[in-house]
Amino acid sequence: MPMTFEEYQRYDALGLAELVQTKAVTPLELLETAVACIEALDPVLNTVVHRHIDLAAEAIAAGLPDGPFSGVPFLIKNTGFEVKDMILSTGSSLFVDAVSNRDGTLAGRYKAAGLVILGKSNTPEFALSFATEPAAFGVTRNPWNTDHGPGGSSGGSAAAVAAGIMPMANASDGAGSTRLPASHCGLFGFKPSRMRNPLGPVAVEGIAGMSTPHALSWTVRDNAALLDISSGQDIGDAYAAPATGGTFLEAVSRDPRPLHIGLTLASPLGTPVHPDIVNSTEEAARMLESLGHHVELVDDAGYDAHALKAAWRVIAGVNVAPAVLARGRQLGLADPVSELEPVNAQWVREGLQRSGVEYLSAVNQLHQTARALGRFFKRYDVLLSPVTGELAPLIGEMASSGDLDGFYDRFWSHGPFTCAFNASGCPAMSVPFGQSQSGLPIGVHLGAAFGGEELLFSLAGQIERARPWFHRRPGHLPA
Repeated sequence: MPMTFEEYQRYDALGLAELVQTKAVTPLELLETAVACIEALDPVLNTVVHRHIDLAAEAIAAGLPDGPFSGVPFLIKNTGFEVKDMILSTGSSLFVDAVSNRDGTLAGRYKAAGLVILGKSNTPEFALSFATEPAAFGVTRNPWNTDHGPGGSSGGSAAAVAAGIMPMANASDGAGSTRLPASHCGLFGFKPSRMRNPLGPVAVEGIAGMSTPHALSWTVRDNAALLDISSGQDIGDAYAAPATGGTFLEAVSRDPRPLHIGLTLASPLGTPVHPDIVNSTEEAARMLESLGHHVELVDDAGYDAHALKAAWRVIAGVNVAPAVLARGRQLGLADPVSELEPVNAQWVREGLQRSGVEYLSAVNQLHQTARALGRFFKRYDVLLSPVTGELAPLIGEMASSGDLDGFYDRFWSHGPFTCAFNASGCPAMSVPFGQSQSGLPIGVHLGAAFGGEELLFSLAGQIERARPWFHRRPGHLPA
């Protein structure tokens, strides 16, 4: 018999793997429990858009590798990650029946660690939104309050983990798409340094190096252990993140030295920041000081956020366009762009009109942002800020609707803090830190210099021990 939902939620991913190892539960029983959770909760939440339970059961029947996550159910984000024989629709009706004929490098490493991949989580079309409301697959709702969304673009993964359907799930982050949903759903979300995790076997970079894959989880240790098994240079990669001194999991249990932390509370774009978010960030600063760190208020991190906002629009539009045109040729469509959601159609058409000079200028703006953060991290160990400017959005509030200019301004006002870490390639994380007066989760954002994952995991572990969050779960979902 499957475990009960209540029993299942008592464990993180490593805890479930230990149950499998000690034969207290079988991988098939865990799969059945996860499927039962999906069937109970997804009619409301809509987290899993492509279910491949048959493939998961076949993997179990064939015998799982004896890895650190052997038998643990897992979801892959429905954008950019190939899993053999699974649909990869990227949240778009244009790709609704696209099936991968191989495993991507990350999927292969996940399988080698014993993870049981059972489906794809919901995402906005081409991951181009902080709201997970694709026209092709419907709205994903936040388990904490279903009038609100979980954020995006890794919204399906975030909602599934927050609801207890999964102990952790794959995500990716091109402007904050792991960290924003983590904040909105009360989870730990980690964006590693650029190329810490590979994007092979074909792609080397995503959106000019800004897209970085990893995960959302309840516990810091799950996130660290997953990065231990997934990270490392792929065959043919032109470069990789710097080597580490130990494992990320080891770093979690080790308190960091006293750190010099820069604190910024104001949006770098001058847009409003919700007072509850400011209060949570200030509270986090006080707690960090109580742990022996020195926190100093700074005006900003020294980069031009307005120029970065303009550059991201150029790079995203140009990078999506070739995939749309290639799919159109494959399907024999004269105008595949017209098949997209209206805002994304505008964005891709705009991208097709960009010149090489415009694109190179945008990429150079990323490099300027990296130089600015590099100088900042010569003076400070960590940058502390809000994750978002706003609380979890109401359904429809951040939808990909209207004109591109209006949507893009909403997009950046919602998440003005995170993209500098995509532009620079530096690691950053969202750590759960309380709730708004209305009961919505709030996270705080902590970032470090390029290659600084061990430092961040040590700091996250210290925060988790001082202020645990594993017990804080949405309370109104059916058991």
